[in-house]
Parts: sequence; structure tokens; C-alpha cells
Amino acid sequence: MMDKEGSMHIPKKRYIEFKNEFEDTDEAGGDNRQGSELGKLYDESFTKIEEGTIVKGRVMAVHNDGVMVDIGFKSEGIVPIQEFTGDDLSKIKVGDEINVYLEEHEDSEGNLILSKEKADKVKVWDDVEKAYRNNEIVRGKIISRIKGGMTVDIGVKAFLPGSQIDLRPVKDMDRLIGQTFQMRIIKMNSKRGNIVLSRRAVLEENRDTTRKRLVETLDEGRVVEGIVKNITEYGAFVDLGGIDGLLHITDMSWGRVNHPSELFSVGSKINVIVLKYDKGTQRVSLGLKQMAEDPWKVADKKYTPGTKVKGKVVSLTDYGAFIELEHGIEGLIHVSEMSWTHDVKHPSKVVSMGDMVEAVVLSIDKENRRISLGMKQIIPNPWDIVKDKYPVGTKIEGKIKNLTEFGAFIGLEEGIDGLIHVSDLSWTKHIKHPSEVLKKGQKVDTVVLKIDSEKERISLGIKQLMPDPWEKEIPEKYNVGTVVKGKIVKVTDFGVFVELEDGIDALMHTSESDIEPSVKVETAFSVGTEITAKVAKIDKNERKIGLSIKMYKKDMEKTEVDEYLKSQGDIDQSLGAVARKVLNKEGEGQQED
Repeated sequence: MMDKEGSMHIPKKRYIEFKNEFEDTDEAGGDNRQGSELGKLYDESFTKIEEGTIVKGRVMAVHNDGVMVDIGFKSEGIVPIQEFTGDDLSKIKVGDEINVYLEEHEDSEGNLILSKEKADKVKVWDDVEKAYRNNEIVRGKIISRIKGGMTVDIGVKAFLPGSQIDLRPVKDMDRLIGQTFQMRIIKMNSKRGNIVLSRRAVLEENRDTTRKRLVETLDEGRVVEGIVKNITEYGAFVDLGGIDGLLHITDMSWGRVNHPSELFSVGSKINVIVLKYDKGTQRVSLGLKQMAEDPWKVADKKYTPGTKVKGKVVSLTDYGAFIELEHGIEGLIHVSEMSWTHDVKHPSKVVSMGDMVEAVVLSIDKENRRISLGMKQIIPNPWDIVKDKYPVGTKIEGKIKNLTEFGAFIGLEEGIDGLIHVSDLSWTKHIKHPSEVLKKGQKVDTVVLKIDSEKERISLGIKQLMPDPWEKEIPEKYNVGTVVKGKIVKVTDFGVFVELEDGIDALMHTSESDIEPSVKVETAFSVGTEITAKVAKIDKNERKIGLSIKMYKKDMEKTEVDEYLKSQGDIDQSLGAVARKVLNKEGEGQQED
């Protein structure tokens, strides 16, 4: 029989039979020439198998320490059992052909030294060299991360530089471990056993092919699939397969999008529609919301003014809260529309993010995509019934909630406050600040003076609970010329305020004092000092009383002169008459002033 090289090959069993037969003949004295030639021919057939080559062998037996393989040599060879995987051993059976590597012809015991592992490696290297020469794609499994890149198993270990892993830098290379990819061999040194791979080269080729095909078919209105490759504040860049398109934040959703990262992450696959494509610059504008119908098309029919709606608070600003009524449609509740009774400074005092609220549609502007909502309109306006509940003239007891320079606020009921103006605290007393007569938390009796439901105001008064003394009592008691006593309660550059008995205030102007023009009022008078003066003027309408020390002193001088002349009898009557006449004339002039 002939081997693969064309030489005759005789099985070992038959060779041994022949050899024994011819040896027996030779011992008998026969002609052994034929046997010698046959043995020589058989021996020559084994010389064709060289050490360091791969040969085919047939499995003869499987033992615990190895697998016996017949490669057609004088003796069988043993492949160590360690070179077979458990899967290999479960499948291998006697008679199967396997490739083995002939390391040495025979060991000390006459067995061939064979290696399946080396045979596999040599074959792999042959396949790798062939792929490298022909620029073929190989498949490799990433098995570990090393400095500068990754270790890849393509049958033998190879190196994949970090720059050749992908088209873009890979931030997390560990996630690639265990994955299998297509690659090209870009560098190889068989002697050193070095192999350098590139996955990027394969991706670039695929990208170029896809780009060419995409450019030919990319039309406006076409729906395409892409991968999000980058996210910015204004949008997301989508890889369509060789061409990047921009999906602007305004084209992502009909609803509110604060940041594109709320909807996408790098690496996400999405379907988008081509809004615009410039073949010259290859710029592509993409849209996602355009794949669904615009909800504002029918919003004016669905959200007519007066309609009650429910929605979720999605944004808070200083001026109000935005409510999502449905995906793509939001309405604004202005801070002034949140409560009938409370002065809301910020919407966060009433609602929080994520709250579900009820509201009423106040107005809708379809063109500008705006809906105005109101929360307070869900309940009746309490100011609509205030007039019926608190008619003018009603006496009310309330607690003082707050004091200001202009008055005191009284709490009547939840959300309803009334104001007592400082001018309505007393008929007679000059009150500069309500804290002079009232305290926060104090309960007081008041009367309703005026109600303005539109402006949500109730005017209250305390002094109106008693008769107005200026109508009759004060004018009769303090008519012009009446001598009064009082205590100075305030000193100004134009005069002094004097508190008379009964708590009535009066003003004495500087021109009615008896001080010299060069003397300052603050020097001549001080708070707490008592003075005596005459009423020089009274104004019922203005509720003012004017005093005069000058007038009082002149009247005193006149009285003193009269008493003196009276005590002197008829002496110098002509001089006394003149004096009285002068004094009377001055007094009349003073009264007119």
C-alpha cells in the first residue's frame, strides 16, 4: 500500500509476520534475499516521516495516562492525556483520525513522542499566517485587559491596542471582556509569536460601506435607526451608520425635557425621523417627537376655559407652577391664582414637585402653546359672601395679627383680614403708630366701615364705636378764647403739640409762643412741660385746635391793667382809657388771627 507521499506502506503487524517468517527461513538455510529486500523497503517507508511535522494518526486505544496513536511508523505513539479536554475525551473513540505533531521518533522505550497540542498550535499559526497574507477577517474573544490594550484569543494569544478597539475611545474596556468580535491582523511576527489586531479597521470598513449605502437612500421624512454616541445640553448626536445626525432637545418630545440625558444614554438604540439633510455638508437634523402627532392640534377643543383638569407639577418658578396635563401639554398656575385668601409669595408654599393638583382652565392660546390655569377657582371665592356676612356697620371682635405704620390687621376668619387704619383708632388723639395703643395678639372690638370684594379689602374702625366728640362736644368746650392747660407731648421746629384734658391734642405754632425769634423752639419748650394758653382757633372739619400763649399773656396784661386802674379810682382816667383802648384793639386783632 502507498502513503500520502506515494511510497509504499506496510502495516506493522504484517511487517512483523514477514520478518519472523524470513528469519525462520534464514535459520533453515533458505534464501532470505527476498525477505531482506522486503524489510528494506518497509524500513525506507518510515523515513518519509520527519520530526517536527504534523501527521495524521489513527486512535488505537485510550488509557488513563494517554491516547495511543498509530501514525504508520514502526511503533505507536502516545499523546499525553493532559492535552485532551474533557469534551475531547468524551467524543474520541478507537479508529478516529487526529492530527499530531511528531516531536521525536522514539523514546527510550521505543514509543513515538507525539503532541496533539503542538499540532493544534501549528495549524492555528498556519491559519493565522494565511489570514494575515490574504487580509482576511478573524474572530477573537477578548480574555483580559493589559497595559495599553486587551489580550485576545484567536486560537493563539494576540494583542489588541486600546486605540484599535473602537471608532471612538472606550471608557470602560472591562465590559468588553468575554465578548467576541471580528478583527483584522495588522502586524505579525511568527518568530517572536507576536500578533497585533485591529477591530477598528473592520468597523471603519463597515462604516464606509454603510455610509455609502446610507447617503444614497437618506431622504427627508425617512425613519432610520441609530445609536446615541454623544449627549450635550442642547441635544444628542446619533450615529446613523457612518453619518452623524443631531437630535435637538426641542425635537425630542412634545413635552418638557430639561436635559437629553432624561431620555437617552450613550449607546442607546433609537428610531428617529430625518427632518433635514444637506448633501453638501452631510449635516442631518433628526426628530423624535415628529413620529407622534402633535397634541396641541386638538388642545383648544379639549381644554376650553372653565374646564376642570388634573395634572402633575413638573416645574416651579418664582411666578407660578407648570402642570403637565398630558404628555406634551402643560399649563401654568400663576402664583396669584393659587389661593383666594392667602398672599402666596412662592408656589412652593402651596404645591411641591410631583404633586397631583386640580385646576380650572382660565384661558388657552393654541398658537403660542399656552394654557392659564387656576387652583383657587376650584372652590367658591369667600369674598363673594363677605358683603352678606359682614355688612357695613357690623360690630366684630377680632385678634390683631399684624401691626404696620399705617394700621393694624385684624383676623376675622380663615383667610379674611380687615384693616384698622391708624386714622380710625381715635377721634381725638394724634397716633403716629398703632403700637402706641394696640399690641399684636390683642382682642379688640371693631366696626365694619367699608368692603371692597374686588380688591379683597375690609376697612374697620375702633373710634367709630363711640360718638364723634368733634360734632358738638369739643367745639362747645374749646371755643375761641377759652383758657386751657395741657402737657407738651411733642416738639417740632414749627411748634409744639399739647395734650389737653380728655386726651385731645392741640397745636401751638411758634408764631403764637412768647419766645424771641432768635430762640429755638427745642430750647424754649420740652416734652412733659405743662403750659397755659388760650384757644386761638378751632376747625371742626379738620379736627384741629390752635393754641396761643401770646394771646393768653396779652389778655392777662389787660386784666392786670384793668384791676390796677380800678384800684386807683378816677386818677388819670384819660390815660387809663387810652391804655384800655389800645389793649382792647390789640386783643381784637389777636382774635381775628
